[in-house]
Amino acid sequence: MRIAQLANFVGATSGGMRTAIEQLGRGYVAAGAERLLVIPGPVDAVRATALGDVVQVRAPRVGGGYRLIVEPWRVMDALERFAPTSVEWSDKLTLLPVAWWARRNGVRSVLLSHERMGDMFAMRTGLETTSKVSIGLLNRLIVRSFDTVVVTSAYAESEFRTVADAAGCPVERVPLGVDLATFRPAARRVAQDDGVLRLVHAGRLSREKSPHLAVATAVELHRRGVALRLDVYGEGPHRDELEELARDAPVRFHGYVGGRAALRDRLAAADVALSVCPGETFGLAVLEALACGTPVVTADRGGARELVDAGCGTWAAPRAEDLADAVLRLLELPERRRRTAARARAEQYGWERTVARMLALHTGEHAEVLSA
Repeated sequence: MRIAQLANFVGATSGGMRTAIEQLGRGYVAAGAERLLVIPGPVDAVRATALGDVVQVRAPRVGGGYRLIVEPWRVMDALERFAPTSVEWSDKLTLLPVAWWARRNGVRSVLLSHERMGDMFAMRTGLETTSKVSIGLLNRLIVRSFDTVVVTSAYAESEFRTVADAAGCPVERVPLGVDLATFRPAARRVAQDDGVLRLVHAGRLSREKSPHLAVATAVELHRRGVALRLDVYGEGPHRDELEELARDAPVRFHGYVGGRAALRDRLAAADVALSVCPGETFGLAVLEALACGTPVVTADRGGARELVDAGCGTWAAPRAEDLADAVLRLLELPERRRRTAARARAEQYGWERTVARMLALHTGEHAEVLSA
């Protein structure tokens, strides 16, 4: 089995999708597959790694630190040399011609859909409805181009189900996982007796990730007289806006945290994680916090909501006032109970199951595995 993974629209801190691609690739190689990873970059380059060759395709910057492959024939050249049996996409737009190449050459094509186009457009532009027709047309084209569309939540599935059924394209729901060995509760958590509520938000500081909502929630709690501190980990194009929004509230911006162990220690030290984006189709940041034993407050819609239950967190409408209420409700649960429940919830999402289900899709044996 020879699996090629295509990762487009990659930025320096686009951690969630990068983590998923890496963990899936690691699992594929461990299962005996040959793996090729194609990514955008400043120049054409090829390097060998323990997880297979990485082909970097020259691609322009498109804003916010991202690069985007806009010449799909460069990808096709790399695939011709590798001769994959299956190709996995995490991009719906510019690499569609590669899906048509796969079909012409009898190569299985699997789309890992990691965002809902309508929500992403609305959050980036503030326009709710003008894109609905064009996105509907795009989705109809997508389900006619790929052998299988993989979604990570019921929320993500709802975007495709109707058009996919009409086109006869299978849509499979495969939740992602979390590195349970790295992200874990602190061996000895130091009790804080200063009465300060420690909140944390980790993620890219760009509008589609809703960091403004997390900061606004902390500001609202501060306005109510709650003693707190919000630690924000991540970089992005809207940091200046967030610092202005925080004003004199106790919000600290720490920038990008290098290394998963360092991020783990910061997540594990918090009392509550704010992961409140209503447009997330999954929410790896939610799972990483839960795995560290830190309960999560999230929005009442989106894929992240599906990861949180009443024992390990809570949810509310994506408004600062409602999310502030949710934080206070969560604190009514005994600390040990909510932290134990958080870790137990994360343990339901190990990467092993995700890899097994994706491998079954790549080999065409998914019917047996997904029904198991």
